[in-house]
Amino acid sequence: MAIPALPARTGARRGRPAATAPAACYALIALNTAVFLLGPAAGVNPYYGRGQARVCAEQRYEQRWGAVPAELLTGRPLTADRLAEAPDPVPGCPASPTPGKHPALSVLSALFLHGGWLHLLGNLLFLHVFGPTVEQRLGRSRFLLFYLASGALTTYGFALAEAHSADATRVLIGASGAISAVLGAYLRFHPRARVTTLVPLLLFLPLRFPAWLVLGLWFALQWWSVHSAGPGVAYLVHVIGFAAGFLCACTPIGRRPRATRPRDGAADARYAGGTSQRSTPP
Repeated sequence: MAIPALPARTGARRGRPAATAPAACYALIALNTAVFLLGPAAGVNPYYGRGQARVCAEQRYEQRWGAVPAELLTGRPLTADRLAEAPDPVPGCPASPTPGKHPALSVLSALFLHGGWLHLLGNLLFLHVFGPTVEQRLGRSRFLLFYLASGALTTYGFALAEAHSADATRVLIGASGAISAVLGAYLRFHPRARVTTLVPLLLFLPLRFPAWLVLGLWFALQWWSVHSAGPGVAYLVHVIGFAAGFLCACTPIGRRPRATRPRDGAADARYAGGTSQRSTPP
């Protein structure tokens, strides 16, 4: 596994203007952080109480705003009885109905929910490291559309895959599907970019590898985890998102806008291969 480090930034050189700030990435990071701090999972909003009351409020909050595969496939919110059938229920917290919920919109709202600080920081770190380069390639508007569409696509893909399993009533939250798509697009755009990785097995010695190797191994690890890891992390979302992002970048959508210029030095992202990206039920 590797531990993330921040990317090296390239500035103006030889008369070229410096790359514009990745405003879309920064906006997504800020919005994810704000939603988390205002919700019950952060534990800082007194509205949701303390102790068991906050834990039960978190379950209700995620069932209300998270994506539930069975709801996506039927287009209707589940009853309290069906929600109570979800695997690993929170002890002492009865499931509540979610009247007024629109499942089709939950695929977007779920992208901004996170189950804890590590879940949030892991996702946002990957977005901060790889997102700016992809945003510069696509342009702000296309990047934002790509991010949201990829998140929705991966959520529906997961719902179809789990339609007849116990996970069909489990709440899915997190930005991992969209961020995995960003990783896939990055690999398509910069397969030979040098990626700095800190390897704990080698006493955190920083080593530089091509992106195709680092991200390829990351994808292989996610694929392996789909069949071998226990519940808690929706690795299939990572696999679908990464593949969707790579394939989308191969289409005309991935063409560079005319107004953009190549970035000096391509993309020297410093990558962490083992940070958990969780698109998981609580």
